[in-house]
Amino acid sequence: MLKNLFKNYIYPIAVFSGGIVGVGFLSLPYITMKVGIWTMLVYFLVMTILVITINLIFCQISLKTPDFKRLPGFAKYHLGKKGEIIAIVCTIIGAFGSLLILLIVGGGFLADILIPLLGGSVIFYTTVYFLIGSTVIFFGIKMISRVELWILVFLLLSLLFVFIEGFSHIKLSNIFVSNFIPLASDLFLPYGPVLFALWAVGLIPEVEEMLRGEGKKRLLKKIVVVSTISISVLYFLFIILVLGITGSQTTETALVGLGGFLNSNLISISLFAGMLATLAAFITQGIILKKVFMYDLGIKHWQSFVMTCFTPLILFLLGFNSFIFLLSFFGGVFFGIFGLLILLMYKKIGGKNIVIYPLSIIFILGTIYEIVYFIK
Repeated sequence: MLKNLFKNYIYPIAVFSGGIVGVGFLSLPYITMKVGIWTMLVYFLVMTILVITINLIFCQISLKTPDFKRLPGFAKYHLGKKGEIIAIVCTIIGAFGSLLILLIVGGGFLADILIPLLGGSVIFYTTVYFLIGSTVIFFGIKMISRVELWILVFLLLSLLFVFIEGFSHIKLSNIFVSNFIPLASDLFLPYGPVLFALWAVGLIPEVEEMLRGEGKKRLLKKIVVVSTISISVLYFLFIILVLGITGSQTTETALVGLGGFLNSNLISISLFAGMLATLAAFITQGIILKKVFMYDLGIKHWQSFVMTCFTPLILFLLGFNSFIFLLSFFGGVFFGIFGLLILLMYKKIGGKNIVIYPLSIIFILGTIYEIVYFIK
């Protein structure tokens, strides 16, 4: 009985929940400081419902699609070659965005740890971080996938100790007073980052393939709903903790700002855990993207490696290093396009228009807003 509980519920929930958690949640306290806790609460309620709905739709699509396919394969199966091309292009650009964001955050964490000890600059330590990650990507070492879950556990445990240490430092005035009514220019700021932080549609086929045996796949929707709600609640508690402690001094990546209020050794451990988590994600994402270039597009290993690793580094050196801006853009635009692709596939399998059209409007408006904001 206990074995089945772990196999059918706990382990799949852990995999999907762990897949949701990424660097995106570190931006949420800062964004809440800009728009106010009540505005953020509304966004969380609406976006959690939106993401759960998309996840459930994709569960239906996944259950009606042959196993061992991912989003481009799903698009090809239901929408044809054009759908596959759009999915591949968005997957590649979205992966570049994720790698760039991980490079910014992970390099920043490494710099925050070592600059007080050794001196140097953020660019130097970001380059060191890049060299470590790209070396592993070049050789394609698979061991990282085996330790990634434990690194995530290490990060979550360090954040738990931060929560315990920081609970007594929380001031309600920091949470509820500032920016009760957000500026008009900031009103739509949470859309992209919250969507980025909660998005994990690509993991649904992985979880489905874990549910082997007669009748097991019916558990997929429950697992997805429980995981998404749990992580959403944890994110909001994290926002309250960080904002309650740091208030108007909240930084874009949350943990850095806590250093002036809590035990410096504890924050250094959390930064180290965060750096390891981003590095593991950078390596995993890089290896996957390199294989897309090699196997799906027929590009040779060396060229695939250069395209995968040096594109985000060049973008970083060119000045694309705003964490919040990139989260907003890639979360709002590319996840919005993925959402539209999923809704088109849902329509193909007989989906309900009463669901398809309102969600399509949200994704289209969100995408347009982020593109216009990017151009400005």
